[in-house]
Amino acid sequence: MNYKKIIKSRELRLKILSLLNWIPDKLMIKIQYRVKTWRKLNLKNPKRFTEKLQWYKLYYRDPLLAKCSDKYLVRNYVEEKGLSHILNELYGVYNDVDEIDFSGLPDKFVLKSTNGGGGNNIIICKDKNKLDVEKARKQMKKWLIPQKNGGGREWVYYRHKPKIIAEKYIESGNKGLIDYKFFCFNGDPKYLYVISERDFGNKAKLGIFDIDFNKLNYYRKDESKMIEKIKKPKNYEEMIETAKLLSEDFPHVRVDLYNLNGKIIFGELTFFDGSGFQTYEPDEFDFILGEEFILPKRL
Repeated sequence: MNYKKIIKSRELRLKILSLLNWIPDKLMIKIQYRVKTWRKLNLKNPKRFTEKLQWYKLYYRDPLLAKCSDKYLVRNYVEEKGLSHILNELYGVYNDVDEIDFSGLPDKFVLKSTNGGGGNNIIICKDKNKLDVEKARKQMKKWLIPQKNGGGREWVYYRHKPKIIAEKYIESGNKGLIDYKFFCFNGDPKYLYVISERDFGNKAKLGIFDIDFNKLNYYRKDESKMIEKIKKPKNYEEMIETAKLLSEDFPHVRVDLYNLNGKIIFGELTFFDGSGFQTYEPDEFDFILGEEFILPKRL
């Protein structure tokens, strides 16, 4: 069921879900999995990647996952790994939107909440003179409203009080800012999404690649297919080593990186890709990823 077409407003969808906070996580996740994938969730003996992601949400509560899901706190983790050089430039971090001095920010910048995910809770400013500051403040105030557990019951985003951060706007190339998302398992990158044309007002294009950067004939049904060829970055091996370092402490994490003219820039660490509700074409890729994901002991 494409519930997003039925209820187009994300804000309304979140309000509806907030009314269902009383439903226990396990039951709610089972309901959502059934509604969004048309399948019954198997938590006793999960085989699919998407099933294992639901298990991961419910039964692996390592506080490090919450720290690394926070877009400000994760910077410390990246620094501890000796990778401070890949962090995007930070202009400021704010507990309240009224603390933001827009006059002190450059003409181009990005504002985001520290607990936003999936490309949500972000303002991209390419020309400060055209920014409606009051509208931006009003929008960001909503981001800072405390939430109990959010849409997909992704507990990692609700363990730390959200803040607003201002970062450098990353200029993009002729295919937009290309996003490389490495699927890593116990420090071992196996596959990646490559996302292009994110900047052009149309829906971004997503391709699935093996770790040798061969494009595979698998797709996410909820994303536009990447048709064109994407060149492997010249420093691709360095990107792999970076992904290994950033994923070595986790049973599974998606390491998101950019590569701008040979400079690697850290994006984020994501533990529940698509909240575990995505579907693939052909369906077998869900099992292929699932084979790589060895579930840990409960925490």
